[in-house]
Amino acid sequence: MEVEEVVHLPRLSRVAVCGGTHGNELSGVYLVREMLKAQKKEEEEPMSVLMVLSNPRAMLQCRRYVDTDLNRCFTHAILNGPVSEMAPYEMIRSRELNAMLGPKGSPEAVDFVCDLHNTTANMGLCLIAYSDCDWICLHIFKHLQRQMPDIPVRYIHFDVSSKESYSLDSVGKHGFAIEIGPQPHGVVRSNVYTAMKLGVQHMLNWIRFFNSGATFEGGFVEVFTMVKHIDYPRDKETRHITAAIHPQLQDRDFCLLHPEEPLFQTFSGETLRYKGREPLYPFFINECAYYEKGIALSLARKRCVMIPAIQVQTEQEQQANEQGFVSEEEE
Repeated sequence: MEVEEVVHLPRLSRVAVCGGTHGNELSGVYLVREMLKAQKKEEEEPMSVLMVLSNPRAMLQCRRYVDTDLNRCFTHAILNGPVSEMAPYEMIRSRELNAMLGPKGSPEAVDFVCDLHNTTANMGLCLIAYSDCDWICLHIFKHLQRQMPDIPVRYIHFDVSSKESYSLDSVGKHGFAIEIGPQPHGVVRSNVYTAMKLGVQHMLNWIRFFNSGATFEGGFVEVFTMVKHIDYPRDKETRHITAAIHPQLQDRDFCLLHPEEPLFQTFSGETLRYKGREPLYPFFINECAYYEKGIALSLARKRCVMIPAIQVQTEQEQQANEQGFVSEEEE
């Protein structure tokens, strides 16, 4: 019998859990506040867990953002370009967070960032990441699926380069957003909050197991890779929307959408059908916060990804890895 090759990866010594990146997504706000209170009572542990309330001004106003969407302010260009005192608050705040958790793309960046979000869409618990080959993120996903069998847990992959990745979780060496819904913005629902709390607890437990030297078996996981966004039908002159999500599609996130199936229902009662060439999986269906972004829903392809067995590196391997990282930066 062939022995499975084990991939050795660096220890995750510094972890950040962030809430309130969008100030009206309250599960993450209240969970990070609760974790900050609990942290004061706990004893020190080898793994450093930093809890961050990302957008305090928006939280005070219970708004998604004050001037601009903070979770679009972490591209390489924004973090490293010129900025004035008159810049939007969130652009200034993104630099503060990058200094705290990064710098993005550097050896000094925290090892893992988990950013907590809510959606009004019926998506269950989703991990959203920029890589479909980050074995740390995919193993945590596999662990959450096993530990939370009563909640649909999915992995969404946004195929975006490191420089163009725009969200807070991209600042760490590894990271993802935990997105849970449905929950209205400005509201906290106990069941949604509890699911987020469990997800974060299982994630942190997995990291502790990994750091202790446990070996995690490989296998296959399902990944949804985003293909495109679809906007609402709009009036050509006013740009007002002229239709809503069709009742047969509403709340059917991750249910396969076939060509010619109902997509929108116009305000005059006409059914508009999906004209794509292939069946795809819709998600973020009718997300409240995306009306301003011109997104009625997103579409993804589903595929199986094979992940290898992994284990934490030895101290000698970690030192060699860090020296290699520095050499790459110098080049």
